[in-house]
Amino acid sequence: MEIISFVGSSSAVRKSTGFNLHFSTMRFKSARRLPVSGKSIQGTRSMPRKEKIRSVSVGEKKSLVEILSFALILLAVPLAVFKIAPEFDGTFSQVRFNDSAVSELDFLNTALAKFAMEDVLSEVDENGNVLSSDGAVIPHANFVQTVSFQNYKVQPGDSISTISRKFALSNISTLIAVNNIENVRSLRAGQTLRIPSMDGLVYKVQNGDSLNALSVKFQVSVEEILDANDLSSEVLSKGMELFIPGAKMSSSELKKAMGELFVYPITAAWRLTSRFGPRKDPFTGVASNHTGVDMACPQGTPIRAAMSGKVVYVGWSNIFGNYVIINHGNGYQSLYGHMLKPLVKNGQSVDQSTRIGLVGSTGYSTGPHLHFTVYKNGKLVDPLTLLKK
Repeated sequence: MEIISFVGSSSAVRKSTGFNLHFSTMRFKSARRLPVSGKSIQGTRSMPRKEKIRSVSVGEKKSLVEILSFALILLAVPLAVFKIAPEFDGTFSQVRFNDSAVSELDFLNTALAKFAMEDVLSEVDENGNVLSSDGAVIPHANFVQTVSFQNYKVQPGDSISTISRKFALSNISTLIAVNNIENVRSLRAGQTLRIPSMDGLVYKVQNGDSLNALSVKFQVSVEEILDANDLSSEVLSKGMELFIPGAKMSSSELKKAMGELFVYPITAAWRLTSRFGPRKDPFTGVASNHTGVDMACPQGTPIRAAMSGKVVYVGWSNIFGNYVIINHGNGYQSLYGHMLKPLVKNGQSVDQSTRIGLVGSTGYSTGPHLHFTVYKNGKLVDPLTLLKK
């Protein structure tokens, strides 16, 4: 607002942009006209002080009220925003408060199941036993002969199960243990494997070992150990390499080699805010089924792949916001939701050290956290039963 004040009898004009009015004696010479309250003043007489102030105030009152009202509105809007923002932990998310959210969740679960079923390893059970075409466990052969070994060059399209079946081996732990394979998905065409003529493990004799003790440990008869290794004496020496026919890797060793030991996707400090299974919807309070676990932590916290695999989808959902799906093989699939920002692309290979995104609060979310879902052969599983620190 521009206010013009006249000081003394000088014809000089001083402009001010403030709202504080200061009036000294004001004189108007000759035929000068000044609009005040819709009227004009003419002449050289001095106006009484109260009249002058009243005249200017009435003329400016309406403008002052309008400006002050507009200023209050401008102040009120950001104050309201900052008051609401903490409820969303500084993040504004797209949220649907209607039944369409449930329908979309069902649709997304169906899509995940489809992705997971695309790479089901139905040829092996959870104990590593190779299955026949009808799903039955292939029985192992009797161990009455001496073990022999041959070399095999891995061909394109080979897997640990197809190679085992090709050489009449009933359990994949044989090839894994004999060749010290740390991860079955690390097999590459052209790689050479050592193939035994029967199922079993290679064991290096330690101090204090005896055939009786090894027989109990691996649940194999002494005679079978003697025959498989063509031994004429039960005397063992440290460092001797024995083939234990029919022996299998432990469950944890097999899972590790098959890449089925998940690690927590967040290594920083986090808090478990929702478990897998039945719960109340955080917005509506309606009973629902939670498809994974929620790990709350500051926005921007790095998210890593829980297990090695290949990124099969990077996208957006009104439920999960920015999310990533990783195919781990062997029927395992994982989803990471509510990301602030994905850091990977479709088709990218990842391992447990790969940063795949940043924690956010996008989608149907009450604050920054990671929603972590795992599928096994197209079915939801509780991630906490798989995760290892």
